[in-house]
Amino acid sequence: MSEIGKLFVIVGPSGVGKGTLVKHLMNRVPYLFLSISATTRSPRKDEKDGINYYFLKTNEFEELIKAGDFIEWATIYGNYYGTLREKVEQKLSLPTDVILEIDVQGARQIKENADKAVFIFIKPPSEEELKERLRERGTETADEIEKRLSIAIEELKSESEFDHVIINDNLNEAIDRLVDIIIKYRESNTIN
Repeated sequence: MSEIGKLFVIVGPSGVGKGTLVKHLMNRVPYLFLSISATTRSPRKDEKDGINYYFLKTNEFEELIKAGDFIEWATIYGNYYGTLREKVEQKLSLPTDVILEIDVQGARQIKENADKAVFIFIKPPSEEELKERLRERGTETADEIEKRLSIAIEELKSESEFDHVIINDNLNEAIDRLVDIIIKYRESNTIN
């Protein structure tokens, strides 16, 4: 990938609050582009194609995999999810930083292909809190919540693989820390 902009990868298990943090980040930091993932899952209430996700049929997604059109993709909870290469490369060729909000599987693929990316792992204050957040979303059944929690517990073990770790305990502090990482990178082009 030839880059002018920087790729920031926001990683963490389902229900940890990545989406909320990214939403606040986008409102506070200019010149960021939030990459929209493609998926084969059905849209949730109020989700729109091309805004929340690119909703694809399984055969369409598989054709894009064969063509090498994803910079990362995975099967999660029985559905495909992935990031379209062309959309990200187009934005990175401009002086625009790109935010990817993805899971651990996808982040590992990107680590193999984009050595200049900054990886920020979001974790919950506890497993109990994560379970409660998943319940409060009201988008999954009890069985789905247990499945997501089981996967999340495994994903939490991978935090040392990433450049930065933010504990999403206090929302405002977590947002400030995320903004600080982005701004410090832009100011110095390195992050300690």
